[in-house]
Amino acid sequence: MKRFVLLSAMVVLLVATTPGLALAGDTATTAGTSTIEDVSLAVDTVWVIVAALLVLFMQAGFAMLEVGFSRMKNVGSVVAKILANMGIGLIAYWVAGFAFAFGDGGSLNPLIGLQGFFTDPGADANATFAGLSWTAVPLSAKFLFQVAFALVSLAIVWGTMLERTKFAVYLIFAAVFAGFIYPTVSHWIWGGGWLTDLGMQDFAGSTVVHLQGAMAALAGTLLLGPRIGKYDEAGRPQTIPGHNMPLAVLGVLILWIGWWGFNPGSTLSAVGAPFADIALTTNLAAGAGVLGAMAMSYVYRRNVDVGMAGNGAIAALVAITAACAFVDPWASIVIGFVAGIVMYVTLLSVDRIGVDDPLGAIAAHGMGGIWGTLSCGLFATPALAESVGAGQGGLFYTGSFYQLGIQALGIVTAGAFTFITSYAVFAVLKATIGLRVKPEEELNGLDISEHGVFGYAEQLVATDPNGSARTLPDPLERTIGGTG
Repeated sequence: MKRFVLLSAMVVLLVATTPGLALAGDTATTAGTSTIEDVSLAVDTVWVIVAALLVLFMQAGFAMLEVGFSRMKNVGSVVAKILANMGIGLIAYWVAGFAFAFGDGGSLNPLIGLQGFFTDPGADANATFAGLSWTAVPLSAKFLFQVAFALVSLAIVWGTMLERTKFAVYLIFAAVFAGFIYPTVSHWIWGGGWLTDLGMQDFAGSTVVHLQGAMAALAGTLLLGPRIGKYDEAGRPQTIPGHNMPLAVLGVLILWIGWWGFNPGSTLSAVGAPFADIALTTNLAAGAGVLGAMAMSYVYRRNVDVGMAGNGAIAALVAITAACAFVDPWASIVIGFVAGIVMYVTLLSVDRIGVDDPLGAIAAHGMGGIWGTLSCGLFATPALAESVGAGQGGLFYTGSFYQLGIQALGIVTAGAFTFITSYAVFAVLKATIGLRVKPEEELNGLDISEHGVFGYAEQLVATDPNGSARTLPDPLERTIGGTG
C-alpha cells in the first residue's frame, strides 16, 4: 500500500511539472546561441572547480606521505604544519601572490605582475589578469585552481625538513613563498612573462610547481642540517625508517588521484579541451614510473623497495606534468620510466653527500621536474604544441635544439631564482629565530616540543591496575629519545 501511494505521488509530481519543463525547453530553444554559450561556460567552470578540488585534496596525500615516512613522535607536527600552511598560503596568495603571478605588470610585465592585489572577483579579469585571459571561466574559479597549485609547491618544501624544524619557520616562509617567490616564476612561465614570450613549455608545472618546491626545500635543508643519528661518525648515511608504510602508500595513491585534476584541469576548460588525452598520458607515465623505480630497486638491492616504488610514481607524475599536453602516449611511458630511474639514482646520491631528505622530495620533485621539463624539448609533437599555442616540436620531431634550449634556460633561471631567494629567507630566519629545535626537543619529538601533545594519543595514556585510563601529568618526562 505504501509503495502504491509513493508511486502515485511521483506520477502526480511528474505530470504537474511537465508543463514547466516544456516551457523551459522552449525558452532554451528561443535563446539560441547565447544559451549554448552559457551552458558551455557552466560546464567549463564546474570542471575547473572539480579539478581545483582534486588538487587541493593532494594536501591529504602529502599529509599521509609525510606521516608515513616520519617517526611516531613527530606525526602531530606534520599534520599541524599542513593545516597552517594551507591557511597562510591561501591568504598570502589572495593578497599578493595571484597578482604577482597573473596580473598585468605594465613595463615590468616580463618580470612580474603588478595589478590585482587583494583578488576581487568583480574585477575586469581580462584587463587586470591578462595572463589568464585565454580562458573564460570566472575569476574566482581561476584563483581557486591556481592557489591549489601554489599550496602543492609549498607542501613540497617541507618534505626535506621533517622532524627537526621549528614550527614558526613554516609559518613565516609560507607567507613569503606563496606571496612572492612562487608567483614570480609563475608569471615568467604562465603569466605572460619573458619565458612565456620565448615559448617555454610547462603545461601544468614541472618547473613552476615542482622544481620550485624542490629548490626551496634544498635551500632550507642545507641550512638546517641532517637529523640526529642520520649519519654515523664516519659520515655514512644510516636508515631512519618511517613508522607506517601503508599510510605512506596511501599518500602516494591520493597524490596520484589528485593528479587527475592537476594535469587535465590545467586546460581550465572542458568543452573542446583534450583533458581526457592528458589524463591518459599522465597515468601511463605514473605506471611506468613505478616500474622504473622497481627495476632499479631490484638491480641495486635484489628486492623491491615499497617506498622507492611510491616515489617512482610521484617522480613520473612530476615529470609528465610539463609534457602531458604535448606528447603522444608512447612518449609518456618513456618519460615516466626514465623518471623512476632518475629519481632512484638521485635519492641515493643526495643521501651520500650529506643532504638528509626524509621524503625524497629533492629526487622526486627536483630531478623529476628537471627531466620532465627537458622532455618537452625532446618529445613534444609539433601538432600538439601548436594546438595548445606553446612553443614548437621537440628535437626528435623537428631536428631543432631550440625548444630544448628554451626548456633548459627556464630550468636554470627558475631554479636559481627560487634557490637564491629561499636561501636568503631561510638564512635570515636562522640568524634571528633559528631554524632548528633544540637537540633534546628533537629527541623527544616535535609533537611535544612544538604542540604539547603526541600525534598518537596512546603515548599520553597510561593504564591503572583496575583497567581505567589516565593521562600522564607531564609528557616531557616520557623521553622517547635515541634516533628511533
